[in-house]
Amino acid sequence: MPPQPPPRRDRLALGIVAFIFGGLFLVFFGFLLLAFGAVRGESPRLGSGPRVGVIDVKGTIGGGPERDETEDILKRIRRFADDGDLKAVVIRVDSPGGSVGASQEIHDEVKRLAQKKVVVCSMGNLAASGGLYVSVACPKIVANPGTLTGSIGVISQFPNVKDLAEKLGVKVETVKTGKLKDAGNPFRDMTPEDRAYWQGLVENTLGQFVKAVAEGRKLDEAKVRAIADGRVLTGAQAKEAGLVDQLGNFYDAVELAKQEAKLSGEPVLVYPPDEHGRFLEQLMGGAAGAVADAVATRVAQGAADARQPGVYFLAR
Repeated sequence: MPPQPPPRRDRLALGIVAFIFGGLFLVFFGFLLLAFGAVRGESPRLGSGPRVGVIDVKGTIGGGPERDETEDILKRIRRFADDGDLKAVVIRVDSPGGSVGASQEIHDEVKRLAQKKVVVCSMGNLAASGGLYVSVACPKIVANPGTLTGSIGVISQFPNVKDLAEKLGVKVETVKTGKLKDAGNPFRDMTPEDRAYWQGLVENTLGQFVKAVAEGRKLDEAKVRAIADGRVLTGAQAKEAGLVDQLGNFYDAVELAKQEAKLSGEPVLVYPPDEHGRFLEQLMGGAAGAVADAVATRVAQGAADARQPGVYFLAR
């Protein structure tokens, strides 16, 4: 007597089990790719075309809780600079700026990268003040017509809680070695000499900003100073002012990098290992990545609002 075929219900159960195990295998295979990319020091390669590196400069730059992120960006730039297989890199800037020193560190490292590779800046929604400072280190800049950029200026703010402290019965005694050592002390009014001192600092820093923009964009310093009053420009206005080379989106910047490096074929975008969340986001459908991005943005905004007194390239 020939064997009977398994009941329909059993076949259905076997199919479900096979489907589940097949899905688990695909997820496991994806994580193997992720791990392999980490060992190689880059995101997994999902194509065979020419490789174009991508480095993100997002959120408020340096000066506090963001300091570790600044150091990570510097490491990513150096890693790509030493990668002989990479011929072009896109610096994706979406930042309102931040602390002066951190903006200058990234700017200088991008300039060094541009001595070894083709480097193109892609401005996202916002590339203002310190974000612009970083951008002008790139030989080519692509911005959306509605990108907010410019904001060439320096800002320094100090809270004054003297009256509040007096109401609370709090008295602060200061021992200092010079009359300007506590300039900006929140427990006393700023003197005319204090104000002149800080104004000199921000004016000197503005001069550094203007020089960096003029050199990076090959503009006369007088032309840069004409718009160095803190004004924000759209991408279209920035192109008219000579701050931007081309209007377009991120992929237009990738295409420009490909052309400048004389590459052929569809480029493969390569991200540093610290940005593997992009691959994981694609693998898991994007939901977890979207939530993480939203939380990170809110935390960065809160950190910016609670910023320490100092001198900043920051759009307000």
